[in-house]
Amino acid sequence: MKNRTSPINHHLSDQLLMAYAAGSLPEAFSLVVATHVSLCDECRARAEAYEAVGGAVLEAETAPMSDASLEACLARLDAPAPAPKAVNGKAQPRGMFPSPLAQYVGGDLEAIRWKPIGMGVRQAILPTSKGASARLLYIPAGQAVPDHGHRGLELTLVLQGAFRDDKDRFGPGDVEIADEADQHTPVAEAGCDCICLAATDAPLRFRGMMPRLLQPIFRI
Repeated sequence: MKNRTSPINHHLSDQLLMAYAAGSLPEAFSLVVATHVSLCDECRARAEAYEAVGGAVLEAETAPMSDASLEACLARLDAPAPAPKAVNGKAQPRGMFPSPLAQYVGGDLEAIRWKPIGMGVRQAILPTSKGASARLLYIPAGQAVPDHGHRGLELTLVLQGAFRDDKDRFGPGDVEIADEADQHTPVAEAGCDCICLAATDAPLRFRGMMPRLLQPIFRI
């Protein structure tokens, strides 16, 4: 993935990783979690540990879990990442989108059909099952997203650039977890346009009149 020059500082919660391992998350949230896990060694280790524990519970009556099972699971993280496939003898460069997202949208950034939603911000709503919605957001460098709160849970994964809000700075690979207690105004950092993958399970709660009027049209 491009533009990842610093370590990931904001990770997924244990509750989200356990729900992901159990297969109980809505599709939109699962997409964000899978994309982040593909980038983050720490969260991937935790997710695989939960999956291993879940598998052991299912098999407990017939096959006891080895004491070394968890260690073996975590050891798989030390395996080198697969190299890009070669075409005509040349390795192909990786795109911006991590593998789970690239497979989901059927390509990379050029496959996205953006729609403007004002102030230079663009979005592309991704098809998902009911329960939550997923979208890609393109926020020009230096541009702010209208001040808003939340009626439910929102996961925002940074793919390129970075943004800041009242909580912290979020760079490539970072995930911001926001809920009903959060009210913020994310601002993309100068120097690089910010691209994010976001999932929500309820409409946002905007303070401004214009965003509230446009909210049903843009489905945010």
